Amino acid sequence: MPDISRDEVAHLARLSRLALSDAELDEFAGQLDSILHHVKAVAEVATDDVPATANPSDIVNVTRPDVIVPGLTPEQSLSGAPNAEEGRFAVPQILGESE
Repeated sequence: MPDISRDEVAHLARLSRLALSDAELDEFAGQLDSILHHVKAVAEVATDDVPATANPSDIVNVTRPDVIVPGLTPEQSLSGAPNAEEGRFAVPQILGESE
């Protein structure tokens, strides 16, 4: 006997404000019944001796250490620029003067 009936699916559909056809009710009843059987199978697994965990593997964050290194000077930064003015990158204007 299925764990969920077609009428229960229709009730859930009404609560969810879903308009389901008769074919969809039958299809979803079978799918939901299958899901419930799988959930029961998982729930029956003996887990009394298994500790709760958020991640099954003992992975730690593998980042490099933060080391402060000197950055480029303004002269070094501008040395490869095609055009520089007053210690800044010079780029073509993209908006009109009045904007």
